[in-house]
Amino acid sequence: MALISILGGGESGVGAALLAKSKGFDVFLSDSGVLKSTYQETLRENQIEFETGTHSLDRILTSDEIIISPGIPEKTDIVKAIQAKGISLVSEIEFAARYTKAKIVAITGSNGKTTTTLLTYHFLKSAGLKVGLAGNIGQSFAKQVMEDQHEVYVLEISSFQLDRCFQFKPDVAVLLNITPDHLDRYEYKFENYIASKFRIFQNADANTSCVFWADDEVLKVNLANISASARVKTVSFNTKADAYITADKIQFEGTELNLADAPLKGPHNAINMAVAMLAAHEAGVSFTQMLHSLASFENAPHRLEPCGVWDGVEFINDSKATNVDAVYYALNSYKQPLILIMGGVDKGNEYEVLDPLVKEKVKGLICLGTDNAKLETHFGGMVPQLFATDSLENAVKKGMEWATSGDVVLLSPACASFDLFKNYEDRGDQFKSTVKRLIHG
Repeated sequence: MALISILGGGESGVGAALLAKSKGFDVFLSDSGVLKSTYQETLRENQIEFETGTHSLDRILTSDEIIISPGIPEKTDIVKAIQAKGISLVSEIEFAARYTKAKIVAITGSNGKTTTTLLTYHFLKSAGLKVGLAGNIGQSFAKQVMEDQHEVYVLEISSFQLDRCFQFKPDVAVLLNITPDHLDRYEYKFENYIASKFRIFQNADANTSCVFWADDEVLKVNLANISASARVKTVSFNTKADAYITADKIQFEGTELNLADAPLKGPHNAINMAVAMLAAHEAGVSFTQMLHSLASFENAPHRLEPCGVWDGVEFINDSKATNVDAVYYALNSYKQPLILIMGGVDKGNEYEVLDPLVKEKVKGLICLGTDNAKLETHFGGMVPQLFATDSLENAVKKGMEWATSGDVVLLSPACASFDLFKNYEDRGDQFKSTVKRLIHG
């Protein structure tokens, strides 16, 4: 019996273990961290051998194939050892896709992919399709494939997952945009990250719909990486696009969406909505159906999420903005004066792109992190007032002190959260609870 080992025991790893077991493989799961008790119980119930707190390399290297968590970098010793032995090393996405005949809509991009994925899922579900939500969001793709309840899956795919996809061929492949992100995982070479994102199209053929934002400068110069036989569908401010965006509407084939009536605001969300509508249309939903269901869409938390009003000051949680480009979109979404809270673990950020918007809109910058030196140096002479702290409570209090009626206090960090928080969700949740507590005394 062939042995499959799973590296990493999170949602995707445990799901992959369950699917591999159901397909008759001998399965071993190894997690060097602490495996949640609920996951341990699931593995025991299914008689799947596992270890926690270590990697038994000798055992792992006897595997016929290894499924790796996207959180484990390529440069780690264990990955190098696996590669040296020539063992197949794949992502949960690659592995699970082998075992489903359902249609797959896969969405990637540096920014906006969660919103676009959720909206695409909403359109398909509202149209009455049996649809699964997976990838970076929702339940494990592999576990859902094992349960075989869906006729279509909408997957949010990260570059780390794509790095270990080889035969994966979605029916609808979506690339929203590419801006510098996660460069610490790509030898600080933007071209490596670009190549990773374009893997979404690597197996595209005449049966594949390739949907993308045609005005993205990086995409424009890399279009030769998309198969000439694929069905290309574009979103653009150019009238020749399949979804054409103007200042106040999105136009499709004989249909249009007035942006004033849309649940999501800002130019970046006009792009996200247009891409989601094209993707859902390629998966079989009519534009008329989507216009009817759009009003009932609710975006996920931590993405420009209102979380309180105090003396005319609005507090916004945008903790998901973990790179510079996401902050650019956030700043562009407001006309009001801003108190901006930024900071965390810098991933090789270059902040210059934010300079014009910061000068125009930000009346105060609050740096929240254990090391704020880079932010203070870059923006110190640019904003009227700057405050640095490693305390979320002090950051919110300072925002309340500086803000006047009509202002917005915006948490949009541009950085990872791991210096002070478990993850971006924890950062956003703590921000919301701190705001609520301070507003209500």
